Amino acid sequence: EGMAPPKRILFPPEKICMVWQQRQSAGAGLFNVGNTCFLNAVLQCLTYTPPLANYLLSQEHSQACHQRGFCMMCIMEAHVNKVLHSSVSAILPLAVLKVFRCIGEHFQPGREEDAHDFLCCTVNAMQRACLSASSDLDISSQSTTVVHQIFGGFLRSRVTCFSCKAISDSYEAFLDVPLDIKAASSLTAALKDFVTPEHLDGENCFKCNKCEKNVAASKRFTVHCAPKVLTVCLKRFDCFTGGKISKVVEYPEYLDLRPYMSQADGEPLHYSLYAVLVHSGVSCHGGHYFCYTKASNGLWYQMDDESVDLCCIDTALRQQAYLLFYVR
Repeated sequence: EGMAPPKRILFPPEKICMVWQQRQSAGAGLFNVGNTCFLNAVLQCLTYTPPLANYLLSQEHSQACHQRGFCMMCIMEAHVNKVLHSSVSAILPLAVLKVFRCIGEHFQPGREEDAHDFLCCTVNAMQRACLSASSDLDISSQSTTVVHQIFGGFLRSRVTCFSCKAISDSYEAFLDVPLDIKAASSLTAALKDFVTPEHLDGENCFKCNKCEKNVAASKRFTVHCAPKVLTVCLKRFDCFTGGKISKVVEYPEYLDLRPYMSQADGEPLHYSLYAVLVHSGVSCHGGHYFCYTKASNGLWYQMDDESVDLCCIDTALRQQAYLLFYVR
């Protein structure tokens, strides 16, 4: 509603399978080769994303891929198959380490990078790999790749003029939702803040096309199209100092996204938590990353580089989370 339909469907949505096709205990841990805990933690969260893992385990992508050189989908497919089919307790994520600089030009081997940045670059590289065979696609068609259909959604920004009440809507694709936690003590409070209207006036006025002048207005973001997998980044790091907000932000095992949608009344939109990525340390310039993930057998594991240990859901819910992964 309000958005142009795609001219082309790149991947049939009915082929995306939301529940695990194979049930097994957790796969291999990942060796740290010097400050690569951020990479290991992100890769484990992606590996246990059910619709992505199902697709990569089918090896459908590599069988049809004609890309020469770097293809992030082929690399992730090889990695996920290796982790989940491994007979050893830990492996080296060599396929990913080899293309580290291709994933993000600004990444420096041996340096601790930000896990959210690495996640964004990895998912974007997978999205580019899905688009490599198609050129000049409209935005709606670009959102029909298997990657965007799993992780992607659309936000609506609605500006309402206080003078003439005219409404101006714009839409923006997203692959994750970064949330401010300065004033929030829970995920639901942070989501509520995210959809609370912002007052535009003074230097921050809105140029209304109908009034043809700068006016006071309200601006409100809502989730317009909900993703199959909701990735949330709790913004713990200060952009300028790198200092960390270390407070507890509560997050539930089950989340209803409906109250934060453009259409807030309707059936609940239920999500279930399946991965939690944690940063321990005082700033973004150091510390350690590890994660908790729910394997296809329904059990939770703490994954800290090469160690993979069974844990309970209560432990996974009591962390100083940095990234949260929910599946529809």
